[in-house]
Amino acid sequence: MSFLKALIIHPQREVSTKLREYLANEKRIKILGEAITSFEALELLESISYDVFFLGIELPNGVDGIELTQMLNQRKQRPNIVFIADDELMAYKAFEVGATDYLIWPFSRSRVGKTLERLNRFSSQPRIVDRDKPDNSSQQQNLEEETVKLNINDDDEDSFLTALKRAWNVNHTRVEIEKLPINLDGKMILVPYNQIVFVEAYEDYSFVHTSQEKFLTSYRLKNLEERLSRYGFFRVHRKYLVNLEMVNEIASLPGSNFMLRTAGRKKIELPISRRRISELKQILGL
Repeated sequence: MSFLKALIIHPQREVSTKLREYLANEKRIKILGEAITSFEALELLESISYDVFFLGIELPNGVDGIELTQMLNQRKQRPNIVFIADDELMAYKAFEVGATDYLIWPFSRSRVGKTLERLNRFSSQPRIVDRDKPDNSSQQQNLEEETVKLNINDDDEDSFLTALKRAWNVNHTRVEIEKLPINLDGKMILVPYNQIVFVEAYEDYSFVHTSQEKFLTSYRLKNLEERLSRYGFFRVHRKYLVNLEMVNEIASLPGSNFMLRTAGRKKIELPISRRRISELKQILGL
């Protein structure tokens, strides 16, 4: 029996617990994960092609539910969005950005049931966003004709998701622009990778430094290392990730220590940990 794969993105545990309770016996939908921030949701979406996001309006770390939906709308495919809010104030905006439904907390079991009925009408597969043409019935019919339905039981669920992830990675190429999205005063700006000088870890966040500015972001340094390493960025220290294109000098310091100096009028010095210096020399051909 086919089912909808759902992700809950909400900072309040009470909300996600109640939603899980109401959907526990539903065979048409399965909750396959929870997240608190938009960035966690995007990371999970890279691994599992979710059909539904149960999405809070107010989310921590700078990107709220509306902004996350606007980001998802830039993709060719995205999950259906069911917003969860404390009141109706953002309902118009939610449907304007393409929500499938809008739940007001606290919601009842019967109201969630109506949401599920709506999802089953419109969610034979993740929503395809065509920015040039509006949705119409013929397009929906074509989508339904191309849907592959699989009969699996609970024991096969893990194998199914593993196979789904492998097939998605092989058969679909995701275009990634070489820019880093950063939320700044309610606006999403895109910083080109080649303008980033270095990234500095700060607790569970990070500072992204360009030659002119410094941005506090919700990214963890580890996540940015995975994202930027193939673009010439190198982890020189547990706290620093540096763009090697911006480096013009490696200085030797007393005690077998080393320091990187970057280009530009304002020179920036970054320490290199001892265990990283050998790998860096290999990369630079030294």
